[in-house]
Amino acid sequence: MIAEPADYFRPGILYIIIIITGVKNIRTYSEAELKTALLEMGEKPYRSKQIFEWLWAKHILDFDEMQNLSKSLRNQLKETFETQPILVHSVRQSSDKTRKYIFRLHDGHLVEGVLIPTATRVTACVSSQAGCSLTCKFCATGYLDLKRNLHHFEIYDQVQILNKEAILHYGKPLTNIVYMGMGEPLLNYRNVLQSIERVTHPEAMGMSPRRITVSTAGIAKMIKKLGDDDVKFEFALSLHAANDEKRNKIMPINEHNNLEVLTEALNYFYDKTGTRTTFEYIIFKDFNDTPQDALELAALSRKVPSKINIIEYNPITEADFVNTTQKRMDEFVRVLENKGLIVNVRRSRGRDVDGACGQLALKTEKNEKM
Repeated sequence: MIAEPADYFRPGILYIIIIITGVKNIRTYSEAELKTALLEMGEKPYRSKQIFEWLWAKHILDFDEMQNLSKSLRNQLKETFETQPILVHSVRQSSDKTRKYIFRLHDGHLVEGVLIPTATRVTACVSSQAGCSLTCKFCATGYLDLKRNLHHFEIYDQVQILNKEAILHYGKPLTNIVYMGMGEPLLNYRNVLQSIERVTHPEAMGMSPRRITVSTAGIAKMIKKLGDDDVKFEFALSLHAANDEKRNKIMPINEHNNLEVLTEALNYFYDKTGTRTTFEYIIFKDFNDTPQDALELAALSRKVPSKINIIEYNPITEADFVNTTQKRMDEFVRVLENKGLIVNVRRSRGRDVDGACGQLALKTEKNEKM
């Protein structure tokens, strides 16, 4: 647990506070900025390309391991810069081979990542915030306070670590990345897009943006900004209810970004990018699983170029929601397909290792406070 400032200060005692300055995170530098910094250090410009490759392509964050740099330069880098890598705190493997990771950030906060293997894919689910401010009622992350946004390099670290783990445990690298872990990506817009720039950079990971999906709970103005920025990645909306009354109950953000406003934003996004929205719809027993709910979802899907993912719920102890029955799910899907819609059913993964978003981090945080 990271102590609050009040835990360190006591009345009646004189404190001398030393502020350490001058050490900057090298991973906040662009290659051009790094080149300038190296020139000021008396180094050749080509060194920036070498260091860029170590940091982003090889994911080597210890300056001593950058073997084609002189020892004096490595020492200078250690004195001038830091890298603030994230570390694997714990790992759990499910019986279905899903692997759930807890990562510890340099300041002690915890975030989650997940590896999800199938016969043809290995998908990494990564976090964009430590905690979340949106308080969705069915989501474990919603029961964690928002600690802070993740820096772009911390998101990138998750991807790199999970890629290495995928090769180690499944024999193949990542095929897909989803920004569906802890936090709301569009509330950390700049860092999320910067991390995707790194993942897709031809001299870093070089992954196609079409293999990356960013999911949002629904922030209309930021969805429009994605369109204005002409992003190339896939896009998903966590919908979970196709009328405002029900959505307001489980997702407070809907009160300020209702379905009419979101529909307009999603169509704006499509007009700008040509990318269809994926509606993510967790199906809860006795809440949003009736044929009438399916008809409402079908009607909404007709208003936006889209496809639908029906998702089994992974229950959490903090919420009363449970997954619907197989019979009701089959009927729900049948109603949608009869309307000519594209529907995929996503089965729950990692249930035996606290696979729900934020579930393991929430438990870990509670245990560390005990």
